Amino acid sequence: MSVVGIDVGFQNCYIAVARSGGIETIANEYSDRCTPACVSLAPKNRMIGNAAKSQVITNYKNTVHGFKKFHGRAFDDPFVQAEKPKLPYGLHKLANGNTGIKVRYLDEDTVFTVEQITGMLLTKLKETSESALKKPVVDCVISVPSFFTDAERRSVFDATQIAGLNCLRLINDTTAVALAYGIYKQDLPTPEERPRNVVFVDMGHSSFQVSITAFNKGKLKVLSTAFDLYLGGRNFDEALVDYFCEEFKGKYKLNVRDNPRALLRLHQECEKLKKLMSANSSDLPLNIECFMNDIDVSSRMNRGQFEDMCAQYLMRVEMPLKVALEQSKLSRDDIYAVEVVGGATRIPAIKERIAKFFCKDISTTLNADEAVARGCALQCAILSPAFKVREFSITDVVPFPITLRWKSPTEDGLGECEVFSKNHAAPFSKVITFHKKEPFDLEAFYSPQDLPYPDHRIGYFSVQNVVPQQDGDSSKVKVKVRVNIHGIFSVSSASLIEKQKGEGEDMQIESEPVVQNENRAEDQECASGEKLDTAAGASKPKVKVKSIDLPILANNIRQLDRDVLNNFMEYERQMIIQDKLVKELNDAKNAVEEYVYDLRDKLSGIYEKYITEEESNRLTLMLEDTENWLYEDGEDQPKQVYEEKLDALKRLGQPIQDRHREYADRPRAFEELGKKLQIYMKFVDSYKQKDERYLHLSAEEMSTVEKCVNESMNWMNSKMNAQSKLALTQDPIVKVAEIIAKIQELDNVCNPVINRPKPTVEEASEADDQNNGAHNGPSAKQGAEGKGDAKGSQQTKPGSKEMEVD
Repeated sequence: MSVVGIDVGFQNCYIAVARSGGIETIANEYSDRCTPACVSLAPKNRMIGNAAKSQVITNYKNTVHGFKKFHGRAFDDPFVQAEKPKLPYGLHKLANGNTGIKVRYLDEDTVFTVEQITGMLLTKLKETSESALKKPVVDCVISVPSFFTDAERRSVFDATQIAGLNCLRLINDTTAVALAYGIYKQDLPTPEERPRNVVFVDMGHSSFQVSITAFNKGKLKVLSTAFDLYLGGRNFDEALVDYFCEEFKGKYKLNVRDNPRALLRLHQECEKLKKLMSANSSDLPLNIECFMNDIDVSSRMNRGQFEDMCAQYLMRVEMPLKVALEQSKLSRDDIYAVEVVGGATRIPAIKERIAKFFCKDISTTLNADEAVARGCALQCAILSPAFKVREFSITDVVPFPITLRWKSPTEDGLGECEVFSKNHAAPFSKVITFHKKEPFDLEAFYSPQDLPYPDHRIGYFSVQNVVPQQDGDSSKVKVKVRVNIHGIFSVSSASLIEKQKGEGEDMQIESEPVVQNENRAEDQECASGEKLDTAAGASKPKVKVKSIDLPILANNIRQLDRDVLNNFMEYERQMIIQDKLVKELNDAKNAVEEYVYDLRDKLSGIYEKYITEEESNRLTLMLEDTENWLYEDGEDQPKQVYEEKLDALKRLGQPIQDRHREYADRPRAFEELGKKLQIYMKFVDSYKQKDERYLHLSAEEMSTVEKCVNESMNWMNSKMNAQSKLALTQDPIVKVAEIIAKIQELDNVCNPVINRPKPTVEEASEADDQNNGAHNGPSAKQGAEGKGDAKGSQQTKPGSKEMEVD
């Protein structure tokens, strides 16, 4: 069973696998451990990852990147509308209000959902994992930002299903980093001791996350999280792009923003420049050839200028750090270490601000790029039954407060209660007791004042079949709400507790036991008097009641319907098949092209002396015709046509290749045969000279060996003589394969004889006894029995086995 952890980033993805007793980050087919989060759609197929990134400039309208933050967002979301002008590809409003991505695929305008695009990316990462592990990959753990809402998490989860993956857990980025940090620590405090508090700061390309985690031996507990959703490396890239756009406008009269290709190239160069400035404080050049209108552009920048122009972004670094520390209820002195990961934390100014805030040197013991993927793989190994991993429990938190509101059709007003506060432990279940006479509706939503999203809704849930008690009183309805291991909220079950007049069912109401949680909320009264019970596992007194499960109709915001999801899964399988067919077609076409160029070069090189002038002219003409055909009528042909073209070329080219190969390999083969013949001839001569090493061999055996050696010698001499009379342009009389077969034949006959060991003294004596018995017959045996002092005894020859006979 495979164990795979996937870090799906805004810009790049990493895959880690558990094998050979450790965690390993694997490389893709380009020997790169980083796979770009890019999908490029073409008239015949899709390109994903590195191949897609190479299409960013040439096929910019159909190459999708930077789509991660569109998960679970409406098209009318202000963030989506703000991103829309920056994107080279088009966005489209879907029927359900979600954000769609409009591209041209298979020569048709097609709108894909964000789930489908992410599913394509995950399909590629899955193939990369399977190629590295040499076995199918199904189970995985995938990272998501800690600030992802319910809708975003459901969207990512749907994408994993489209890709054919079984996601065991959606884990927060900083929680995965904390796991990668803590599971290998041998010196963590015991559960009874004061925990070790570590701050994890993750600034990637598009967001900034902070998590404070408490470690004890065998467990980690996230105390608080904070974030800036829109602060990351891309802000610093855009600051550079804005600066150079203005400079080039004045210096070269170029309006860069009017040319999408030029703008994309400038983005790429600014990202490179940013990385160079992180390692070098001197002036650095920026040069782009044929940037726009065949004009070369150049400029310079240094770290000081860069930090001045990015001051507004650097000022935002401190706030999430402050919020996380306050909510954890710790002081700076309580912090053991500050670990930083993420590409943007390499910027010196950011590291300085983090270190200054905590009054502590920052630590970089983790791989800044791969730590999240490694943590995901560790979590997958913990959850997988196929791996035995050190016991390590994980308690995460709820990123935003979750409130539940309820209403019955005939009731006036609404009741509501906060069921999960910010930084509440997760996963966690709670049971709410309602007193109702009729079905009622529940609405779950995030507290608007704490949510940096315009849409704070989670979902609507309708509890069905609620009826009053037999005496007309309200029925007690137990509703279980849960934030599961993925951080997704749900109303998982509802039951009506019916009082029994007579003998009722003996029933004990218990909440679901909570794993990996320490802090458990106390029972509390909600605004309308409904009671909220926690899942602390406390026993309730046994009462004679009847519990009736109630159906729940759920309507989650921006959730894909099951039928739609199944259609997407089927469409993904079809696209995979289409990609495979196109790859096979391209391989067939490339094989023809490669054969043409390779053979043409060798005809005037190493093959020149193995082909007649007439053959050379005919083959050269055929190669030219095939090359012209490839770039004209052969540009787009079925796979079979390319295979037939290659076969036709090989019928003429293969004999020449065979002559060259045979000429090169034949001397070595004959030399090997000659060495074998010399060894076996020397062996025959030694036998004839009565060499004591071979006296145990029979004359018949040696006659067979000698005959085989002589025949092989004659065969070799005749073939060598016949071959020497042929020109190099003629097909050989004897092939290397025949010579190797002759060597094998010679070995099969001679080796068993030459390598037969001499018999031991005991074996030789037994053989003599058997021979004597056969010659003397019964009378000899009787004579032997008549000798000796005692009846039934027999003396043996020295060195022979002693025997006793009756």
